[in-house]
Amino acid sequence: MKKFGIIALFVCAGALGVAAQPRPVDKESSTAAAKIKPAPASFQAKYEGGLFGFSEKEMGTLKFDDANERIVFYNKEQKELFGISYGSLVVVSPQSKSVTSNTGHVVRNLPLPGSILGGFIKEKRRYLVLQFNDPDAEMRGVVNFKLSNKELLDSVIETLGLKAKLTQRGDAYYRPRVKTTEI
Repeated sequence: MKKFGIIALFVCAGALGVAAQPRPVDKESSTAAAKIKPAPASFQAKYEGGLFGFSEKEMGTLKFDDANERIVFYNKEQKELFGISYGSLVVVSPQSKSVTSNTGHVVRNLPLPGSILGGFIKEKRRYLVLQFNDPDAEMRGVVNFKLSNKELLDSVIETLGLKAKLTQRGDAYYRPRVKTTEI
């Protein structure tokens, strides 16, 4: 019995020794960002608020206006509501929330079994968050747009980050501060 325990100890130690070896860097993860498709020129979005003077939530279309170097939001009637220039963008980032869906709220209000199961019915909401410097109001603003799916959100963030010449950090893009040295 003692010999069996010693052999088992050596087998486990050998397995741990092999598992502790350094692994080569996976090149597939670095090309994952390159596999993101470019964003369409226009796409459906819901304006959730944040811009000075536009307090109502509204469905509409976001379009890239490359000729004027800006992203523009149009309402349902295709009337331009506002535009944000690429040069004024400071941060372009994603945000997602997991919320209980309407079905979950209904099921939660059912008698005992429903009250337990209703909290498990969730949906993901994905938002495009644009932080920018507003030259008209001389202040920073934050605008939120609700997008339909993660693939569209990722492609819009990457496309907008590249067009605005922003620096990538994780899933977001930002404009680094210009450092000045004082003498």
